[in-house]
Amino acid sequence: MARDDCKVPVAQLRWECDPAQFAFETTADLNELEGSIGQERALKSIDFGLDMRDGGFNLFLAGEAGTGRSSTIKNLLKKRARTEQPPQDWCYVYNFRNPDLPQSLALPAGMGSELAADMKELLESIRNVIPKALDSKEYESNKSTIVEEYQEKNGELFGRLEQEAESRGFALQRTVSGLVMVPQKEGRNYTQEEYEALEKGERDKIDEAGKELTEKLNDVLRQVRENEKATKETLAQLDRDLGLAAVGHHIDPLKEKYAPYGKVVSYLESVQEDVLLNLEDFKEQQPQQSPIPGLKLPRQEPSFERYQVNVFVDNKGMEGAPVVFEANPTYNNLFGRIEHVMQMGGMATTNFTLVKPGALHRANGGYLIVDAREVLINPFAWDALKRCIRSGEIRIEDVLEQYRFMSIASLKPEPIPLQTKIIMIGSPWIYYLLFYMEPDYRKFFKVKADFDSRIARTPEIMRDYALFVATHCKNESLLHFDRSGVAGLLEYSARLVEDQERLSSQFMEIADLIREASYWAGQYQSTVVTREHVRKAIDEKVYRSNRIEERMQELFDDGTILCDTDGSEVGQINGLSVLTIGDYMFGRPSRVTARTYIGRGGMVNIEREVKLSGPIHDKGVLILTGYLGGKFAHDKPLSFSASICFEQSYEGVEGDSASSTELYALLSALSGVPIRQGIAVTGSVNQLGKVQPIGGVNYKIEGFYAVCKAKGLTGEQGVMIPASNLRHLMLKDEVLEAVREGRFHIWSVATIDQGIEILTGVPAGEWQPDGGYPEGSINFLVDRRLREMLESMKKFTASPEKDEKKER
Repeated sequence: MARDDCKVPVAQLRWECDPAQFAFETTADLNELEGSIGQERALKSIDFGLDMRDGGFNLFLAGEAGTGRSSTIKNLLKKRARTEQPPQDWCYVYNFRNPDLPQSLALPAGMGSELAADMKELLESIRNVIPKALDSKEYESNKSTIVEEYQEKNGELFGRLEQEAESRGFALQRTVSGLVMVPQKEGRNYTQEEYEALEKGERDKIDEAGKELTEKLNDVLRQVRENEKATKETLAQLDRDLGLAAVGHHIDPLKEKYAPYGKVVSYLESVQEDVLLNLEDFKEQQPQQSPIPGLKLPRQEPSFERYQVNVFVDNKGMEGAPVVFEANPTYNNLFGRIEHVMQMGGMATTNFTLVKPGALHRANGGYLIVDAREVLINPFAWDALKRCIRSGEIRIEDVLEQYRFMSIASLKPEPIPLQTKIIMIGSPWIYYLLFYMEPDYRKFFKVKADFDSRIARTPEIMRDYALFVATHCKNESLLHFDRSGVAGLLEYSARLVEDQERLSSQFMEIADLIREASYWAGQYQSTVVTREHVRKAIDEKVYRSNRIEERMQELFDDGTILCDTDGSEVGQINGLSVLTIGDYMFGRPSRVTARTYIGRGGMVNIEREVKLSGPIHDKGVLILTGYLGGKFAHDKPLSFSASICFEQSYEGVEGDSASSTELYALLSALSGVPIRQGIAVTGSVNQLGKVQPIGGVNYKIEGFYAVCKAKGLTGEQGVMIPASNLRHLMLKDEVLEAVREGRFHIWSVATIDQGIEILTGVPAGEWQPDGGYPEGSINFLVDRRLREMLESMKKFTASPEKDEKKER
């Protein structure tokens, strides 16, 4: 194939967007973008995952940063949530049976705060009503009547007992040890001497009577205690009746109001019972007596905290389902916390009003969005999230309790049922890491929404790009773009993905360029952003990052890094590589040399020997042996030694994009035909000699162009690329202008034979039916040289063998 046939026309070196295809003058004429740009696959996956209500169909949004994962899901959920019913309110209340286990109550949206207000009003009412009722004359009269009846009954019992004792010569007296029966003599107690002076029969008679009276005294005391117990019960019933009369007409309306919610009604009944059992707490408290005379201690008020309602999740006024994005998904932020109050002496106390909700509680009945990486790096968060999904309920626990040396007072609130769709956002690397390393992940996140970093360039997509620009300009008060500015932005987007038929979907970078172009338009006092302002923004962005590239260019200029851009050399060629430093990429040429000599060592990759090459580069070099064997070992074995090296390479080499370059240098060294140094080469090769596509083609071309420009463009220089990379060309204006003027060239090749012909100006030569290559062709010269090396090896090894036979 003739050399000019492989030259790439200027029209194929870049896709240029025609501004005339847009119907607007500036983006100010456009509406805002609704939805996302492209990503049909991801959008269908999201719709499916959100529609599936079965357990485990949570979503993982996988994609590179800046592809619109967060903004897309937020916009979709915002629209979807409006059409759904607001979730329930959740409240925590005091558990009167087990105070360490606060009870959860579910109420329709807005009724949680109503219940809290109702309980507050109830408490205020009964605190006013009960003391008044306890101080009423009727209550005091009834209480006095009961006490008088008790005293009257006791008086009758003791009166009869005293009469009987007196009739039998005894008296009922109170001593330190209690009531006792004492024998009497002439109206006074017997002395010990008088009692002992009595005859035995008389003493036995007195003892028998004392024993009988003592038994009757015990019966009376037993009856008194029963009367006392009955009196207390009567007084308690009096208090209860009074409490019911005072409290009942306040609680009964609440029971009617919350009648559809049985758990709330049960709670109100428990409140009523507790109030009736603790009426003393509602009495007016007397000042505490001080042990120091004259010192008044403050009055100790009883705590009524147990009657409060902790409105845990309040959805009052919410329109639709909640959408919660938790930026910091720590354990407490996700699952809630139990706060503590430090008391004097360092003691920590808590109660049900200090139970606080987490993101899962706020998103319950709606949607929760979290960053996958943040969930994984926060201790306990991922394991707790799995347990939560598995059990279908949200538990609030003190996760650090097991790690403390000393336990503190804590609670175990009743779990709340989980009804949340969980959406995790992360990179593809995190997705596959979880998929293969975390077995439970597949059970709980069954839907993957894959966001691509590039999208097909269609008229619809380009219109959406214009709407995207208009939306950013309006929301951020930026200068609007005219048609040429949008066209320049689209060209930049195509360059980001190095594809003439696709655009970038990493809208974070696109949005940054919109802001920067608006800034430069403002600096030039322009009212709109044009293509020139977009180019200015791109150039300035490059200038902020290309210090290392310029430093390396200086090394080429002053000859520190050797790179010939003119003349011809045998076994020497300019390869191309791409360096990535942070967010900046640039290309640079690298001299590749090959030397051949007699031997059986085959090809030696110097980078591999010193461990400066990666496995992919090593594979590319080894492929060369397969190519040479298939090409030149039809009628003879390969017997040669060669060394291939990247000159002045002081860092690692990886990738197979230099394999064709190394093969060209090797063919030149074997054939003895020099290679034009003004042509740099990139492309990988397979064993059949076909040139395969590579990445970073634009950076490689522009890197070599910069070196040639510095050394002087001769009109014979250029870059040779694989033909399959033509659609990836999005070159800068400067390179296009040089090609247009004939000062620089781009060649595309599909095979090694095409490439070696361009590099040497000598036909490659095809295998002839008679079993050889055309005389004078590159392949003929290589084949002849390989045969000569084989014959030399035979001569070199023949003599020692004969000498050895003679000795034997």
